[in-house]
Amino acid sequence: MKIAIIVPMAIEAEYYHKYFHSGNKEMFGSTMFEHFCVRGNDIYLGLSGIGKVQAAMNLTSILAQVNLDLVLMTGTAGSLQAGVHQGDLIVAKSFAYHDAHNTLAGDYVEGQLPGEPASFDLDSPARTQLTNFLEVQGVKYQEGLIVTGDSFIGSDQQKQAIKQNFPQAVGVEMEGAAFAQVAAHFKKPLIALRAISDNGDDGANEDFDRFAQKVGAQAAKLICAYIEKMS
Repeated sequence: MKIAIIVPMAIEAEYYHKYFHSGNKEMFGSTMFEHFCVRGNDIYLGLSGIGKVQAAMNLTSILAQVNLDLVLMTGTAGSLQAGVHQGDLIVAKSFAYHDAHNTLAGDYVEGQLPGEPASFDLDSPARTQLTNFLEVQGVKYQEGLIVTGDSFIGSDQQKQAIKQNFPQAVGVEMEGAAFAQVAAHFKKPLIALRAISDNGDDGANEDFDRFAQKVGAQAAKLICAYIEKMS
């Protein structure tokens, strides 16, 4: 299989560099990917950068040149629910844009872009295989909608505004919906594993600095173990 693993920030990729060795560097568009072979699988590890445009641009660059079988997105997210805590793992079921407001432009709902679905469903056999793997390993995780926007959510006011439009959302971050939109257009399965780094409220900035590297490594470790078991 040909698998891309993409994370927003270098600190979220550190564990992968400890695990994968002897990779070749390849440029796709403006993004450098490291190419490894693990148990017969071609693994492309790259940084998306932060935000929707960076995520869409860099995923599109590699999909336009490599016939990937799977896209894995890991990294961090802020919690939007009282039952979702720092360190929890979230396997996204869907993504939507929390900063897309087009209801006055036509028959659209909050989070929907014209010409696109209201949310991007990630259901696929590959996603089911990963959740089965987590369950066999006894790894606790949560599932649900994650919402995406170009702002770091670091105040309770921001958090409550998002929850008003997306009361069911479990997490918030800055790249996922853009990944999901691109993957849908290329008809490629996307698995998104986010680890909760903060509560998306007034303490988010302090919490993020403390937890991002730790929980990013937690998600990366699981992905590496999953790939190791692939035939």
